[in-house]
Amino acid sequence: MHPAPSVILFTVLSGLGFGMLFWLGAGYPSVTGWSAFAFFTVAYLLAVGGLSASTFHLGHPERALKAFTQWRSSWLSREAWLSVASLLFMAVYGAGKVFFAANWILFGGIGAVLALTTVYATAMIYTQLKTVPRWNQPTTPALFVLLSVSGGALLTNQLWAALPLFAIAIAVQIYAWKTGDTALVTSGSSIESATGLGDKGSVRAFEPPHTGTNYLMREMVFTVARKHAMKLRIIAVVLLALPLLLLLASAPGHLLGALAVLAHLAGVLTLRWLFFAEAEHVVGLYYGKR
Repeated sequence: MHPAPSVILFTVLSGLGFGMLFWLGAGYPSVTGWSAFAFFTVAYLLAVGGLSASTFHLGHPERALKAFTQWRSSWLSREAWLSVASLLFMAVYGAGKVFFAANWILFGGIGAVLALTTVYATAMIYTQLKTVPRWNQPTTPALFVLLSVSGGALLTNQLWAALPLFAIAIAVQIYAWKTGDTALVTSGSSIESATGLGDKGSVRAFEPPHTGTNYLMREMVFTVARKHAMKLRIIAVVLLALPLLLLLASAPGHLLGALAVLAHLAGVLTLRWLFFAEAEHVVGLYYGKR
């Protein structure tokens, strides 16, 4: 599928922001006053900034509020409600930390759970799509959550959790690539099923359905060369592993910490670009592009 910059920024930034809110709500780090204000400000800028970026991919951004009306059937709508609830609970919890040096555990605990559930709901927007077999597997929500909490742990200086989470995320990502590369083939979808002519025998594309491009061709039939995808996979894994090496090499300071955060952010951005670019929508079969 075509990797839209707005959606990439939305999933990456909001994931990091809600990952930070998860750790802050869980009481890590235990800060108050101006220190708490700094942590909560960064978390809210990432979370709200990411959510705002998602509106740029909408044909009619002014209709974004309508997403809240479909919570019974839409993961996008559930994500909207969960994100607002998480931000509200964490706002109360953060106010207690910043202005009253109070630890309102109930608000923090609920806010942390809602933050993590928000990331899960974001992942389920893509996981539920049976038309994209590479996404329609358990590794999709697992990776979204792992990258969120590992990034949040890094930004809140919880290295005891960040280091093993990084390692687990890399392992799950490699497994996701292994299973995802054959997902379309093993899904049972083919040009015969796409055209509905399977009962007539073997089907091949003689000519494209039309001479020009359309929305489906632009958005759903994006392809990335295998050699380029492999290079980007290696770059992404290296960038994700770099924080491990930086933080294990010596006593982490501000410079190493900043480099680790930048490496993690670049790695997740690369992964998320590949997440969309390598997604093989079954509609491509109809156009003879798979």
